[in-house]
Amino acid sequence: MSYFTSPDITLGAKLLEIIYLVMGAITLYTGIKNATDKENPSQIGTGVFWCSLGIVLAFGRFIPPVVNGGLIVLMTIPAIFKRVKIGRIEDVPEESIKRMSEKIGMKIFAPALAIGISAIIFAIFLPSLGAVVGVGAGIIISILILMILSKENKPIVFLKDSERLLSTVGPLSMLPMLLASLGAVFTEAGVGGVIANLVGRVVPKGNVILGIIIFAVGMALFTMIMGNAFAAITVMTVGIGAPFALQYGADPAVVGMLALTCGFCGTLCTPMAANFNIVPVAMLDMKDRMGVIKNQLLPAVLILSFQIIYMIFVSI
Repeated sequence: MSYFTSPDITLGAKLLEIIYLVMGAITLYTGIKNATDKENPSQIGTGVFWCSLGIVLAFGRFIPPVVNGGLIVLMTIPAIFKRVKIGRIEDVPEESIKRMSEKIGMKIFAPALAIGISAIIFAIFLPSLGAVVGVGAGIIISILILMILSKENKPIVFLKDSERLLSTVGPLSMLPMLLASLGAVFTEAGVGGVIANLVGRVVPKGNVILGIIIFAVGMALFTMIMGNAFAAITVMTVGIGAPFALQYGADPAVVGMLALTCGFCGTLCTPMAANFNIVPVAMLDMKDRMGVIKNQLLPAVLILSFQIIYMIFVSI
């Protein structure tokens, strides 16, 4: 409790820690539920994976780093050997789905909008708390909206649906967090400087147009490797954006914003972006695992080309 009562820790950090505690509790529930589910073909492996992750999420700040590391290694073992499986899932009757669809209609989008609007409000008007806390607040609001829309939406329904979603997605749910961490590691390790040296050997400095093109294409390619444009932007800005474009007069605000969008074009083209390209495949039980990516390739190329032209146009 000393963490939550300490005056040296900001309110935003405390609220964020509470969100992690809730996430950890849901993940632990997922592990215990699957470990005791006799219909799960891999009870032990599935339970070990989700329970280890739940402990790290909920109590990672309060336990020694060595223990955290050990739990993460333990968590990877059943995932590597594909021993994380889906247990029994309670299907919602078709009649119930149709009835609720007719009753709620387009109002079903209100909870999703509440999350985004809440994140924006917190980011603009409550920056000390942070957008992530805003997402957490938005989820609470969306739960309340769903409970108002239907009396059948009791707290246990949200817990069971959270478990069902985690079990369906499986270990891929960890990929966005791991990739974001990888971006921080790359930046700290000086990968941006290495990229700058390599590019500087073949590309002359001082050509803003060429620098912008390399920055934009590099963002897309590096995002395909990292799976996350937010993880790529810091490395690529340090390695290419700053020394080859921003240093010679390109507008940092415009180029930085558009470069991030170029990175999103790479997101559309990579299986590393699991939350965009692999999770839908798993959720929809698609036969073609690359089906989502194949349908996004052409739009990604067209959007990237437009962004490069626009970035050059506003920078010269």
